[in-house]
Amino acid sequence: MLKKILIASAICFTLVPAIAQKDSTKKSSTTITAYVDGYYRALTKDGGGSNNNLTSFTNSYNAFKLGMASVKIDQTFGKFTASLDAGAGKRADEFSYNDHDVLTNIKQATLSYAVTDKLKITAGKFATHVGYELLDATSNRNYSMSYGFSYGPFFHTGFKADVSLGGKSALMVGLVDPTDYSSFNGKPKYIIAQFSTATSNDKLKSYFNFVHGDITTQYNVVLLATLSSKVSAAFDGSINQQKIGATTSSWSSEALYVNYDISEKFGLTLREDFFSDRKINPLGLGNVNATTLSGKIKVKKLTLIPEFRMDSGNSPLFSTKTGTASSASNFVLAAVYAF
Repeated sequence: MLKKILIASAICFTLVPAIAQKDSTKKSSTTITAYVDGYYRALTKDGGGSNNNLTSFTNSYNAFKLGMASVKIDQTFGKFTASLDAGAGKRADEFSYNDHDVLTNIKQATLSYAVTDKLKITAGKFATHVGYELLDATSNRNYSMSYGFSYGPFFHTGFKADVSLGGKSALMVGLVDPTDYSSFNGKPKYIIAQFSTATSNDKLKSYFNFVHGDITTQYNVVLLATLSSKVSAAFDGSINQQKIGATTSSWSSEALYVNYDISEKFGLTLREDFFSDRKINPLGLGNVNATTLSGKIKVKKLTLIPEFRMDSGNSPLFSTKTGTASSASNFVLAAVYAF
């Protein structure tokens, strides 16, 4: 399916400018955004080995790493919009972990049609609606990722419809392949859905998310609150249920974020992250929690993110120079340049 979407996107990008010249009554526009990010992660105490981080994108130590170089192109013509979002680096590789070759570099590729001002249909590969955190480092306050993000879905391939319900409320429903597959030839399809709403002043927002397939069902809620001009907070909670034959298992995650923007150029984010395997421990983590404090220093188009993180579990999950331990702490310095 994704190959067809990419071909259609390429045709759209090629033909839209030519059509626009012939029909001056229709307007077209192209937007290009890009960024590059990298980081250095240092372990404290006696940390070492490859199994010192159990979340996505930052499983390295004492080394400089490219997070991702990313380019996104959006082309709009009339009621049609084509989007191609590509990236290279550790984040792109882990995001598309089921893909191979060039498909690994395609983060998103979609075609959308606005049927009315209240209904939009989208087809292609698109980032999941589940959760508060996003793939791109430019979209998160913390640089490292939460457990809920790391073990939830990353993306979907298929169709979805976005419906405006009036006021601040909206509904999304879709039919997709199994999560995190750009191409899947089997018959099972998954249902995805989201209901979102907000107060009239947008100071409180809520998103109720759902994914259901033959193996996995996930319920997720995201709540956002603007507490003052400098303080905001968010909550992200999930319950994931899995069934393979007669065997069932589940996990749950909760993350609380508190953001304090001292000025436009400097801010702080504290994240408290909890994760729990249930029943047969499908991921083998048991109970884990992480405390992460991140800074945000903006210098024009450059953002520096110094971050201290401490993880702890109820079993020795983290590797050290001498063996294993039930806790691990590390420091990350990341740089993100958007242009």
